[in-house]
Amino acid sequence: MNLVKQFSQIILITIFLSSCRTSIKKEYPIKNLEKNINEVSNSEKKRIEIKFSCGEDGISEYLADGWSILKEDSQEKICTWKSFPATKDCNMEKDKGCKITMPDNIGEEKIYLLEK
Repeated sequence: MNLVKQFSQIILITIFLSSCRTSIKKEYPIKNLEKNINEVSNSEKKRIEIKFSCGEDGISEYLADGWSILKEDSQEKICTWKSFPATKDCNMEKDKGCKITMPDNIGEEKIYLLEK
């Protein structure tokens, strides 16, 4: 009986080991390796996205540094908020539940996609 158990274990182990495949891919060396590296580095360009809100404008610094604008987008943005009491008897410092907050100043946010 012991011999049958050992034989079945050996069979299971060999099946398990033989079912595993090796995944070795052969890669052939590239000729003119230096030429390919130079072509890739020249074709890569840097891209950044910057945002300016509520009257800020610093795009001229980027343009002077050699960046060019690929895409420009703008959207509304709340610049400042104001709070006021909901009722006459409301003490905003003691009772935060009666404080109403609303937008005070609505400006514009500009989003630039730059490339160098």
